[in-house]
Amino acid sequence: MKVYAIILASGSSKRFGEKVPKQFVKIQNKTILEHTVEAFDNNKLITDIIVVCHPNYLEFAKNLLTKEKFNKIKIITEGGNTRQESSYIGVSFVKENNAKVLIHDAARPFVKQEIINDCILALDKFEAVGVAIESNDTIVKIDEKGFVAEIPNRSFLRRMQTPQAFKASIIKKAHKLAKDNPELFVTDDCGMVLYFHLAQIAIIKGNEDNIKITRKSDLPN
Repeated sequence: MKVYAIILASGSSKRFGEKVPKQFVKIQNKTILEHTVEAFDNNKLITDIIVVCHPNYLEFAKNLLTKEKFNKIKIITEGGNTRQESSYIGVSFVKENNAKVLIHDAARPFVKQEIINDCILALDKFEAVGVAIESNDTIVKIDEKGFVAEIPNRSFLRRMQTPQAFKASIIKKAHKLAKDNPELFVTDDCGMVLYFHLAQIAIIKGNEDNIKITRKSDLPN
């Protein structure tokens, strides 16, 4: 069975404050994108990697992610204007309906092999899987004026991470339905599956180190 990792690297990183998108910033002599791809390329269960890249940096990414470095990369393609569009582009390269698909943010270079394996193995039992960690902080919901409107019970709240994993048939259907509903706005792929009631989303435990690098302060010292 094919197991795809789709790496979303098409963001412009406006909050990061560098001339290049954060996925091309270096940590220990490798770009963030290289660290992320390496995690999936080294995983024994992953068979194919699809990289969805910022259009302005497509050739740069192709030169960076050569087959001499990463032999599981099948295609490096340009992304869309939103995360949802880029995810759709990546999923469109998955031809098998019975494949397993992991979708991961390029800006999460510290993902552990255990998390990748847990996602893949969980798809033997579930059709959709999310990675999440508990929140140590109280999470509040505010109203349109900025005042606290609700304080949900923290024991039922989680902070979502990636990868998110799906049976190919489920994530393909989610994207098809989203295309037919252009007013839909979701921040991740689990959000689409949940919105269209396509499957229950199982949660596996993430890791505090699996951060999404958003600002320079997120980089290791």
